[in-house]
Amino acid sequence: MTALTKYQRLESPGLWRNAPEAQRREVIVGFREATLVLSDPKTETALTHWSLPAVERLNAGEIPAVFAPGADADETLEIDDAMMIAALETVRGALAHRTPRPGRLRGTLVGGLTLAILVAGVVWLPDALVRHTASVLPSATRAAIGAAALRDVERLTGAPCSTTLGIRALGMLSERLFESAAPTIHVMRDGMTGAAGLPGRILLISRPLVEAPDEPEAVAGYLLTEAARLDTEDPILPILRHAGLTATVRLLTSGELPTGALDGYGEAVVRAPLTRLPDEAMLARFAAVQASSAPYGYALDASGESTLGLIEADPHRTGSPRPLLSAQDWANLRAICQ
Repeated sequence: MTALTKYQRLESPGLWRNAPEAQRREVIVGFREATLVLSDPKTETALTHWSLPAVERLNAGEIPAVFAPGADADETLEIDDAMMIAALETVRGALAHRTPRPGRLRGTLVGGLTLAILVAGVVWLPDALVRHTASVLPSATRAAIGAAALRDVERLTGAPCSTTLGIRALGMLSERLFESAAPTIHVMRDGMTGAAGLPGRILLISRPLVEAPDEPEAVAGYLLTEAARLDTEDPILPILRHAGLTATVRLLTSGELPTGALDGYGEAVVRAPLTRLPDEAMLARFAAVQASSAPYGYALDASGESTLGLIEADPHRTGSPRPLLSAQDWANLRAICQ
């Protein structure tokens, strides 16, 4: 089933009031190319047509959702069907930017609008729904989804490594690198080879990447790289794409993902290749945190041949002016899985 068949001819029950003092009336709400059609459920006679670009929601985040055909309209429509609410929330915003203006080009613009809707229904709408949902999620919901994703990762890697002194060292390193925006860092025991980020400011790093280097600057490089990647792509997006369109609609309308929506997501996390950013971007990150980049370069390539930029252009060639960790804290971090 394509998004076009799912949304373009979508129908659901609703309660319509044609004036503030009028009684609510049961109607069938029909989602059409550029309009919302309200029909009598017994006779199927159309009672009114609403322009989709003009439709406004009057009670964001509440169920049933209340819509109106315009900011100053007297009519209202109550809907509690999750799929219809999601369709209206997603498509009406897109159509608002394409509303045809009066004039000689009206016919051309209307035709273009209809074509745009058809293309959007097939290609654009699912990803637009995912991105819209991601943009409105509160931080608490993101944290809950991140914790659920971590549990699925643990199914493959085991619980994160944990010693009292090692956890303390991780916290110190996180604060040193990210200051007030410090994420929670977990060292994963088995099955993972790189680093990954999850919603709720969670960074995962594999055990070998922590134990192998001689200096904490190498671990810092992996963490800074993953943090930089997350600056360009919201970590909630791949989770919602994995969960699917139905689960995303459920999250948008109820604030929760269905049980089992994240099953199997851990495989994508542990299989993710080690991210490598351009040298210029990483050098800027190391300079910003006052750390040497050469240890990270050698951790990526012991010969230094493929990471010469990180080594020769090291912003602090004589070593980090502010130590990332003391020698003892670094030893405690390296031993966190022991």
